[in-house]
Amino acid sequence: MEKRLQGLEKKILIEAGETPAVVYEMKKQVDSFREKLESVEHLSWLGLFKDLSEGTHKPSPFYHKRTLHKTREECEHVREKFLHMSSLEVSEEVRQYLKTPTFDNWQWEDAEIMVLLQVMYTDLDFIPTFNIEPEVLQQFLFEIYRRYNNIPFHNFKHCFCVTQMMYGLIWLTDLRSKMDSIDLLIMLTSAVCHDLDHTGYNNAYQINAQTELALRYNDISPLENHHCAVAFEILERTESNIFRNLSTDQYKRIREGIIKCILATDMSRHNEVLNKFKSILPVFDFTNKDHRDVLMTILIKVSDISNEARPMEVAEPWLDCLLQEFFNQSDVEKLEGLPVTPFMDRDKVTKPSSQTGFIRFVLLPLFIELANLFPCLEQHIIDPVRKALDYYTKMEKALETEQQNRAQSENAAKSKEAAGGRQDSQTDAGPDTSEPESQLT
Repeated sequence: MEKRLQGLEKKILIEAGETPAVVYEMKKQVDSFREKLESVEHLSWLGLFKDLSEGTHKPSPFYHKRTLHKTREECEHVREKFLHMSSLEVSEEVRQYLKTPTFDNWQWEDAEIMVLLQVMYTDLDFIPTFNIEPEVLQQFLFEIYRRYNNIPFHNFKHCFCVTQMMYGLIWLTDLRSKMDSIDLLIMLTSAVCHDLDHTGYNNAYQINAQTELALRYNDISPLENHHCAVAFEILERTESNIFRNLSTDQYKRIREGIIKCILATDMSRHNEVLNKFKSILPVFDFTNKDHRDVLMTILIKVSDISNEARPMEVAEPWLDCLLQEFFNQSDVEKLEGLPVTPFMDRDKVTKPSSQTGFIRFVLLPLFIELANLFPCLEQHIIDPVRKALDYYTKMEKALETEQQNRAQSENAAKSKEAAGGRQDSQTDAGPDTSEPESQLT
């Protein structure tokens, strides 16, 4: 193809004497298209219409164009912006918007996201209740930001989305009047820490590839155990330990709660956690600690996989990011000769097919059980998920119809070609002049 293009360019140059303006214009458009592909914040066609007149001053956010871990320069730049912004007052309008599942994360930069996380800790009264110094909270949030990697999906923005959904659920269900502040602190901090240092490869890959994490944790939830360990590494440092002014008993309770919540996000334990919740639901009692513990694991699970409860313009780019990460893993699995995770195989999975089954058999059953305890959630998270299921079901049917039509067209073309071939062979043979056999006996 390259040789043909070079040949055409030379031919044009020889015949025209100079490269026509239209060729320069086409090259300019191709360069612009490539630049946009490498500069959009997330995999959405909307990103291709961004105005790049200011130039691309920041590195491409695509994981394959960046180092896995954030650079020191990148971190310091965001830290300075965050510290500068942290003293600014966040408007009441934004504070209220932050409590809703419709919140659009794509409108906010990383430094702004850290400010919003600070607002959550402030507005739930954690600062005075647990004697958290503002500078320690800021250092904690910066360390959290630093330890999320440059990968398409399980990144700092995902951490924020999960935390923001947890925060919204706390307000929507009025949990402040039903649970202790320490339980709310456990849930919010678990959401913040739940995917720390994720490298973009799931537990199945870790185990099959016998990675360091799989060996360290004996194939038992290697990622989730690692996320917990990194969280407590951050909390071990005095300057970033937001729990440093708590009693030993309080810290012990928080540590136990965070570990339970983060380990519950391992999807291989999905049915186990959901069935436990269903079994206590008819007799659920907020004064029962065991019941509250199970509810906390359900709430972080719901928050973790809640993208489809958001408006489609927020949710769909997240699906593009997730598929990018999935396809990258399956490509590596093929290269390394490992079992290929079926729902990650780019040769078998389509955008709608990846969602219809997941929504129908995982999301909705989980969300419905939570809404049985909190009926007010029906309109906030279940109705949007049903709409998303309809959207992807229609998309899946449209794709199937398109494939069938294409197959029929190809078959028709082949049949026509074959028929034309037979006709040509008869024409080449010439007219049949032989005497017909006598029909008389």
